[in-house]
Amino acid sequence: PTPSPTKNWSGEGGRGSFDQSPYPRYIALKLTQVGLDLDETLAFTLMTGILDEAKKADCFVRIDMEDSPRVEATLRVYRRLREAGYQNTGVVLQSYLKRTERDLEELLPLKPAVRIVKGAYKETAEVAFQDKRLIDGQYLVLAKKALENGLYTAIASHDPYILEEIKRWTAAKGIGKDKFEFQLLYGIRRDEQRRLAAEGYTVRAYVPYGTDWYPYLSRRIAERPENILFVARSLVQG
Repeated sequence: PTPSPTKNWSGEGGRGSFDQSPYPRYIALKLTQVGLDLDETLAFTLMTGILDEAKKADCFVRIDMEDSPRVEATLRVYRRLREAGYQNTGVVLQSYLKRTERDLEELLPLKPAVRIVKGAYKETAEVAFQDKRLIDGQYLVLAKKALENGLYTAIASHDPYILEEIKRWTAAKGIGKDKFEFQLLYGIRRDEQRRLAAEGYTVRAYVPYGTDWYPYLSRRIAERPENILFVARSLVQG
């Protein structure tokens, strides 16, 4: 039988305390956690169960993007979910992938809630930009295109240049602070998180949750070893 996608969403630190949280409810997951590599339809089916439960809790579920071989399947599942009527889900787009601007264009009719990231997986020059300037430039192209088309956009970056340019550009365009949010990792650049919040922007801190937090951290470091240097630098700087 198909396993329940929410069978572990209860008990201490789970659904019980989640229901009592005063904060907006928002979780993120990868489709490989719900069987994408086994069967695309299985991932879709399990996601419908998760989204049904999330809707009862007034919770938004972000589908994280993974490495380039899984992008197409992830987007197909996301489209199927939206076409099935699920509004409480969004998708992530990675600016370092050369295909992403086309992906955003094709998603526009769905009016998705998008999260823009640079990308953390090791990818070849065939599919991904390797130069930081190109990645940064593409990030801003994607973010501005999403905002210009009325998509609620999560600006997920710790890069001071990205953050300041989005602030400058949205103010110049008259785009309200309620149309987007900044997302940063919990504990990283805490001073910047506080400053953005004090300026009236919505700031969301990304927190790895649950007993499997260490494997998550290990994967992030394995995907790109320089991540550990970034974290160490940020912890020292506060």
